[in-house]
Amino acid sequence: MREADYLGPTNPVIALYLPHRPEGLDELVAAPDAGRLMENNSNHWRKIVTLLAKIASPQEEWRSFRDDELFERTALCFTPHLKRLPGWHWIGGKENLQRFSIEGLNAQPLRGAPEVALDVEKRILLTPYPDYRQLSNATVAEIRKALDHTGFYTKR
Repeated sequence: MREADYLGPTNPVIALYLPHRPEGLDELVAAPDAGRLMENNSNHWRKIVTLLAKIASPQEEWRSFRDDELFERTALCFTPHLKRLPGWHWIGGKENLQRFSIEGLNAQPLRGAPEVALDVEKRILLTPYPDYRQLSNATVAEIRKALDHTGFYTKR
């Protein structure tokens, strides 16, 4: 899937949908690289990439996953519609969610993080915009726990 609105493999375990593209996206599409994305963009993108790794990593140790496997296992998408993908869809930010029309969305808030919701049937994760202030380590832990209950980390 080589297009300017998508960065990652055709079969990601999770795709993060965002409204804004990073600098140099066209070059990254040909050879996705988390290090280059972070290097060529602001600290804002470092936070996004790190949070994606913290949530998607099959182990608690997310740094090597971010640096070595992130775009082999996850994707960034910038369209306002869900792609036909086998994994989960993570829509970051309430304003971003408003760009989507998802029929029959039945997202339930997490008990330990009510600002986050999951629709397990549709494999959709809804969170505040991926930023450390809004997605603290405690919130990331709640997301990981909820995804673990769905088999997210064991089905790989």
